[in-house]
Amino acid sequence: MKNKKMVYCALMAAVLCVISPLSIPVGAVPISLATLGVMLAGALLGAQLGTLSVLIYLVLGWVGLPVFAGYSSGFTCLFGPTGGYMIGYLFLAFLTGFLYKKKTLPYLVGSILVGELVLYLLGTIWFMFVAQTSLVSALTICVLPFIPGDIAKIVLVCLLLPQLEKVVHFD
Repeated sequence: MKNKKMVYCALMAAVLCVISPLSIPVGAVPISLATLGVMLAGALLGAQLGTLSVLIYLVLGWVGLPVFAGYSSGFTCLFGPTGGYMIGYLFLAFLTGFLYKKKTLPYLVGSILVGELVLYLLGTIWFMFVAQTSLVSALTICVLPFIPGDIAKIVLVCLLLPQLEKVVHFD
């Protein structure tokens, strides 16, 4: 891997580590800025590097650095109610980067939405399993309250990405 790619990947992992702990505890699944960072990682760095930066962030949290929502960390986060969403971050980054090939706004929004759907699917199924709850209950707790914030994050990514793409390129 070229030095420039390694630096961008490490920087995006660092951004995730800084913004992800900032959260609002609203129950079993907190509202955090992690998905914003994951969306940016995939769109800005592409499928491979974006996913790698998210994986680095997750590994740092799993080994004990307090980089998850509410400054939490450890494998207990992975096996708790939010574990499916954390694994879903990898899919959100990969799908966003993989599908955002034409570099147009509709492709950006579409790629993020596909990634978000997979994130919600994995996270909600995991939550249902861990919390022993119904689909309706899980959707009410884990999906519906997050839709407005995720829409705002998508808008923010759409505003930030063109400026960031002017700086980050791999020629």
